[in-house]
Formats: sequence, C-alpha cells, structure tokens
Amino acid sequence: MKSYKTKRTVGNVIAYILLIIISIIWLFPFVGLVLQSFRSYATEYGGMVDYIIPHHFSLDNYTFLFSKADTNFLIWYKNTLTISAFVTVFQTLIVLCVSYALSRMRFKGRTFLMKFWLILGLFPGFLTMICLYFLLKMFGLTQAGAIPGLILVSVASCGMGYYVCKGYFDTIPKALDEAARIDGATRARIFLTMIIPMSKPIIIYTALVAFMGPWCDYVFASYVAFGHDTSYNVAVGMTRWVWTNDYQGYFTRFCAGGVLVAIPVTLLFMFLQKYYVEGVTGGAVKG
Repeated sequence: MKSYKTKRTVGNVIAYILLIIISIIWLFPFVGLVLQSFRSYATEYGGMVDYIIPHHFSLDNYTFLFSKADTNFLIWYKNTLTISAFVTVFQTLIVLCVSYALSRMRFKGRTFLMKFWLILGLFPGFLTMICLYFLLKMFGLTQAGAIPGLILVSVASCGMGYYVCKGYFDTIPKALDEAARIDGATRARIFLTMIIPMSKPIIIYTALVAFMGPWCDYVFASYVAFGHDTSYNVAVGMTRWVWTNDYQGYFTRFCAGGVLVAIPVTLLFMFLQKYYVEGVTGGAVKG
C-alpha cells in the first residue's frame, strides 16, 4: 500500500512538472506580446533579456492606435466588430433553424442533403474565392463595399455548419414535441418556447464560433477589401504594418493592436466558458 502511494505521488509530481513546463511554453508568446506592446518606439534593443522585457514601459503604442491622424486602427476595429456582430446574429439564427429542421422533421431528401453538405464541408472555402470575388464585385460588395460583402459571404453558407447543433437537439426528447403538438402548438412555437430555452449552451457555442470567424479572418478579407484601407479589418490592416520598411517600429504597434484585439474574445470565453464546453460535449453525443 505504501509503495502504491509513493508511486502515485511521484507520478503526480512528474505530471504537474510537465504541465507547468507546457503552460510556460504556451504562455510565453502571449506574455512577450503584452510586454512588447509597452515598449516605446524609440527604445534601443540590447541583449536578449532587453529584447523581451523593455527597460522603460510606455503607452506610446496605444496612444498611436487611438490617434485618428496617424492610423485607421479604430476604423479597422469598428469594421471587424460590425462584421462579427452581424454574422453572429444571422449565423446563429440560421444554424439553429437548419439544425432544428434536420433534427425534428423527416422529409424526402433529408439524408441526401446532410451527406451532400458534409461532403461540401470537406473542401476548403478558399477554393471559391475567385468566383465569390467576381460575384461580389458585380453587386458592388468589394473594396468600398467590402463590409456588407464579407457579412454576406460568412452568412450565406453557414447552414452547412449544423453538425454540432443538430447533435445537441437530438439529445432533447422528441416526446416533448409530440406532447406539445397534441396540445395544438405549431412547429414555430415549439422551437421558440420549448427548444430554444433548453438549448442555451449550444446557442452560446454557435454564437462564439460565429463571432470568432470574422474576427480572425485574413485571407478572404484581404482579397475582398484589397486596396481600400478604410474597409480593412484588424487582421488585414495590422498585417500591412509589419510589411512596411519600418518593421521595428511597427512591430511594437502590432503587438499593442494584438492585445486590444484579444480582449473581447478573451472576455467572452472567460464568462461563457461553462456554456461553451456544455455545448460542445452535448452536441457530440449524437450525430
């Protein structure tokens, strides 16, 4: 018995040491990002320690970001927030409706439709970039009109992402629907007054996933808004900074922008983590 306890203690100590080492490695880039954001533009670099930890902490980079005369960062931030907000609302509504229909209703072609969407989802989205660009350009939704164009692209095909949400709806007993139908409730009323209140975790999961897509989008956003600075999102605009000849100066500003970009996402995950995990695990039970 004593030998078993000793082995378990040693095993726990080794596991904790490994977890601490992994955590330090994982957190090191984020700590470096925050520290570099407080480095002054005029700071000279010394050795490796001086490169990581600034001699003098300064808010110059954050002041630069909020200066409308020097940069369009606030416009990029507003563009990103606008796209993410609209996409979150519309995409969540569409995914919930599609998932409910596929989970609760039986109609001809249902199985084929789910399999067809599943196969389409295996292909990367950027294969359609050229086609989508010319379609958007025909309707004036590129460059100056890139914001509504990016919202449309993110929302248009979101119904194919029904997998997790449908799996969660499958875990809700269908007997509830049948009892409500006997009492004269319509499909819409069942969905709005019964299913939605019981689906808070999956709704929050779907909304978070929808919010994260446009917030981190670079490839398609740079393609649609190409050449129009005020239509960039933060990912595209800040990438242009590190492409300048003044890489050293703009790198610290890039880090400061990265900190501000991470704040909304971090807060959302901190406050909604419980529901996020419940939505993922609940939706993975059935397919």
